[in-house]
Amino acid sequence: MRVLERLDQLYAIGGGHGANRLGGTREEDEAHELVADWMRETGLEVDVDPAGNLFGRLVGTRPELPEVWTGSHLDSVPGGGRFDGTLGVVGGLEAVERARQQERTLAVVAFREEEGCRGPGCVGSRARCAGGGLESVAAFVELHVEQGPQLEALDAPLGVVTGIAATARGEVVFEGREGHAGTTPMAARDDALVAAAELVLRLRDTAAGLDGVVATVGRIEVAPGATNVIPGRAVLSVDLRAPDDERVEALTALVPAELSRGRAIALSPGPSSVLREELKALGVEPLEIASGAGHDAGVLAAAGVPTAMLFVRSLNGGVSHSPEEHTSDEDVELAITALTGALSRLAAAGDE
Repeated sequence: MRVLERLDQLYAIGGGHGANRLGGTREEDEAHELVADWMRETGLEVDVDPAGNLFGRLVGTRPELPEVWTGSHLDSVPGGGRFDGTLGVVGGLEAVERARQQERTLAVVAFREEEGCRGPGCVGSRARCAGGGLESVAAFVELHVEQGPQLEALDAPLGVVTGIAATARGEVVFEGREGHAGTTPMAARDDALVAAAELVLRLRDTAAGLDGVVATVGRIEVAPGATNVIPGRAVLSVDLRAPDDERVEALTALVPAELSRGRAIALSPGPSSVLREELKALGVEPLEIASGAGHDAGVLAAAGVPTAMLFVRSLNGGVSHSPEEHTSDEDVELAITALTGALSRLAAAGDE
């Protein structure tokens, strides 16, 4: 299958273990250049906006109408997976070619620096949406692997995304008092790491009791960091996510620090219903699923673009951001077929 061959070519860029195309690097540039060549081979009009986002357009018979977009991103985390982001771009390109010319212009977009490995994510889509100016987009549909285990557990190949999770992120600093590890009695200690550990466990236990909620502490820095000194300072990262703002708030209330917040984003009923109908036509139960990860689709939806997402089943227990990330050939083909149908319907303007 051509899509799988192209995914392999993108995966090879940068070499090393897994996908290594960090945002803002030469490797991301090379991926964009390769996809631009594929767009030209397909007969699309290629354009790059001031933020570096790549567009390939199949101009419609009524180019004055708002466009229909599909796509995702080409950057990866270090040692990432084969499908994350790239499937949405390569699969979107395949779907646009299969859809052929419609009344509305169909555009495949590869947004820059979605992963945010060195700072805030979704750099390209945020830049594109900054200050508005997206009135020319009738709909955006992003194809993406689930990056989680729910569809595999339900034996479902595809899912329609209902929304992007609410988030709360930041650092928490605990100040204690350094002391000699051998001579300070336990009752006299003010151990910053112990206080930090207690928060980690409170977050874990509270999240476990709330449906759809996850809490992660991915980094702890301890000072002075000596084996025979009681920690006087501990700094930890907090990443909280939930399907809605209320459930994130239940966790945020436990954290003794101000966290940056991202509100839950509901995706649009119009294009989402088109996806559901396409799945039904293919004999696939249109399961609805919330996304715990952020995506460019969430940025466009927040900017007012009618937006939908189609998740493809992730295998291997849903592992992602890892070379073990895997999705079956059959599920990929089914997803592209559904996306093709949805784009064709959305690009058929009907009566204006």
